[in-house]
Amino acid sequence: MPDFPIIDAHVHIYDTRRLSYPWMKHVPALDRPHLPKDYDRLTRGVNIEAMVFVEVDVAPDAHLAEVEFVQQQSRVEPRLRAIVASMPLEKGAAVEPDLAAYSHFPLARGVRRLIQQQEPGWALRDDYVAGVKLLAKFGFTFDLCLFHPQLGEVTELVRRCPEVGFVIDHIAKPGIRAGLREPWASELRTIARQSNVWCKISGVVTEADHATWTEAEVAPYIEHAIDCFGFNRVMFGGDWPVSELATSYPRWVRLVDAVTASASLSERRKLFHDNAIAFYRL
Repeated sequence: MPDFPIIDAHVHIYDTRRLSYPWMKHVPALDRPHLPKDYDRLTRGVNIEAMVFVEVDVAPDAHLAEVEFVQQQSRVEPRLRAIVASMPLEKGAAVEPDLAAYSHFPLARGVRRLIQQQEPGWALRDDYVAGVKLLAKFGFTFDLCLFHPQLGEVTELVRRCPEVGFVIDHIAKPGIRAGLREPWASELRTIARQSNVWCKISGVVTEADHATWTEAEVAPYIEHAIDCFGFNRVMFGGDWPVSELATSYPRWVRLVDAVTASASLSERRKLFHDNAIAFYRL
């Protein structure tokens, strides 16, 4: 376990009694409120200084209501320091009023619009690219949530939007369960050459078999992601509570800690603490 406070750059807080998340009907373990008190209980033993909320694929047209809910939660959980909201970027220029409204929330830092569930080429549609480009006007970063076969088109999206800061969630969800390394490994190295792209060491074990994964199976994927981006552009994420499908929070922290045990203290602090502050302006 790190001997210094960490920052969790990827947390999901939600209340299914207040907002609707239709996708959760297919994942009953998640289909109930997960609030700061639950996070506090299930992360006990880990010294967490601050956290970044990341959108939870709320029902259509409820994205600003989700932001308002999380902003309210920050009053009872002062460690909640930033919001990455869902915004309908596929609307192109028409999304600007939503971005403007979001920008007035004190914790507004970034945007995520899921790519993982879309058909090939969706992230390169003209309107979607235009919506992503608009983020620069408001100083927002963009979280890229995708499956590994989408890395090629996402790399092109990044090239078309050099003025936007990007971070890849969950190391681009490689096919760990199937034992796949390529082309994920090569394509991750290619996108890492874009200096405006960072990477979250998060959500990795949920891409392995939830019941039988081992540290030895998962560690090489983490090592490769860090090797691609270097310690200056990676950050730790818990992906709570989705991570609970496959691991306890302390076990995940211990795994990342073990994988980086040979790194310097400065490098480990960048991964577990400093880089999240820099990227999300905490």
